Amino acid sequence: MNERISPTVRLRKLVRRLRSWREHARMRQEDVADVLGWSKAKVSRYENAEQIPGTAEIIALATIYGISEQERDQYMALAVQARQRGWWQSYGTEALKQDFDEYVGLESEASLLKEYCFELIPGLLQTESYATELMRAWLPSVEPSVAEERAALRAQRQANLYGEQPLALHAVLHECALRQQVGGPDVMRPQLQHLLSMSELSHVTIQVLPFTAGAHPAMDSPFIILSFPDPEFTDVGFAEYLTGCVYVEAPKEVESYSLNFTAIADQALAPRASIDLIRTLVDEG
Repeated sequence: MNERISPTVRLRKLVRRLRSWREHARMRQEDVADVLGWSKAKVSRYENAEQIPGTAEIIALATIYGISEQERDQYMALAVQARQRGWWQSYGTEALKQDFDEYVGLESEASLLKEYCFELIPGLLQTESYATELMRAWLPSVEPSVAEERAALRAQRQANLYGEQPLALHAVLHECALRQQVGGPDVMRPQLQHLLSMSELSHVTIQVLPFTAGAHPAMDSPFIILSFPDPEFTDVGFAEYLTGCVYVEAPKEVESYSLNFTAIADQALAPRASIDLIRTLVDEG
């Protein structure tokens, strides 16, 4: 079973609160280090999610910041949860591309995912055959065992779209992604049919940005915005590049991502018209 518990989210929430405690106390990292006899680097590691503080460290920080015992104990428990292994961490390091494990942790607890894709079908909507063709084209090539692990990981991620509290998905696909013949007609036809099937889920919205839309925001920059049920945890932007990925959390930057996604969705075909276009492509294939 895919448990919707993410130590990645817990840790991010913890370090955000640690920074908030210090800022409200009007202390610099150097001041905290001096008072507690720590190095500034140690304080920085705790506030940048590079190291998880233990119970003693959280008690010490809460004491000098004047935090109540009730709030302190809440974040001590959060630190314990952050040390738990996420379900995705059972996969080998080769199955999880650089820094992607953090993304899977965030995705596993998100309540809404908004994604703009240009040449690819979003991973959460890919069929196994389509994803296999993508892996075959990737360089350097991977061992069959790694490909199998990645397929299993993707399937477990896709399970988030089902269940009692499914992940809501709003995907805007460029028409290019629908017409790109990944694996040829024998692969693309089932993939397009799968999109039609997924669009029938009430919490899945699929829009197509047609070639006729012309110039539009983020033309060469596919991206994802993750939203969470916990009001204390703000949206996170995510984008991949050839050898890695980037996470965006600064409010102004996330606002820019949201602004661009809204503009792209406005230029895209309405969901019903998008499905009609996909059906047309299926019939043509």
